[in-house]
Amino acid sequence: MTKESKAKPTEKPLPHDTYEQVVDEITKHYPKLSERHKQAARYITQNPNTVALESINAVAAKCGLHPSVLVRFAQVFGYSGFKQMQSVFQSRLATAAPGYNERINALEADLQKNEEKGSAGFLQSLVIRDIATLQELLQNITGAELDQAAELLKAADTIYIIGQLRSEPVAMLLRYLFTMLNRRVVLLDAAGGLAPQMAKNMRDNDMLFAISFRHYAKEVIAIADEVHARGLPIIAITDSNLSPLAKHAQVLFTVPEEEYSFSRSLAAPVCLAQSIAMALAAALHPEKAPPRIETLTEREQRTETSRKRVRA
Repeated sequence: MTKESKAKPTEKPLPHDTYEQVVDEITKHYPKLSERHKQAARYITQNPNTVALESINAVAAKCGLHPSVLVRFAQVFGYSGFKQMQSVFQSRLATAAPGYNERINALEADLQKNEEKGSAGFLQSLVIRDIATLQELLQNITGAELDQAAELLKAADTIYIIGQLRSEPVAMLLRYLFTMLNRRVVLLDAAGGLAPQMAKNMRDNDMLFAISFRHYAKEVIAIADEVHARGLPIIAITDSNLSPLAKHAQVLFTVPEEEYSFSRSLAAPVCLAQSIAMALAAALHPEKAPPRIETLTEREQRTETSRKRVRA
């Protein structure tokens, strides 16, 4: 037997060069996947750091599947197995967020020095996860996306905002911030069940800002579908490119969530909402540096000054 015949076959070449290519391919074929593979797709695209850092058994346990399902899922997209697909996620982590794992380990070590049980322990865990998610936000959101959103918001006659269930606080914050920037805003809240009827009043120069995370509020998705059918622009904050909001959004902001639990934090979505408002402030007042949002007191004082001028 020759040396050539004894040699092990070389590893199959990677079908994708980057993490973004993998996600694009998964998103493209998602509607045709089996239910188990859709479950794997959602977890893998929404938890890239976990996929990069943990074993196949750990990833499978977290997404509620057998490891063999992950192997077959990877093979559907041209990989020899899950480990080869995982290598693309590991390359992304090393390039996009150098030292990510080390930062998290350092944070955990520092906080565990004074670790306490009960509520204090939960607070420590939540802080660690929030810091990790905020660091991820810096990698996922670009200045071009913020500027594009600001231009859409600036051009709109009326901004309609919708966010229900866990997303409602983000929607209410956006209403407050945009109102302080003197934008005409309508909050499509769930009170009275009138949100769909209110959305029907949108005109040609209006736009929708929709926020929804898994499990997605059905009314939010239905209204976004209808608004898109009318050809009106949509900005969306959601958790994945596989979100039902993603397919219709002119500007899509994704805030990956590491796990689905009752304690999921809104720190990253709130930070993103404030950043979008500041981008809008800069677009509205390009001559002013840095841009700022007036306080309620300043707004009341400006209104009172205007009234006095009218009386005079």
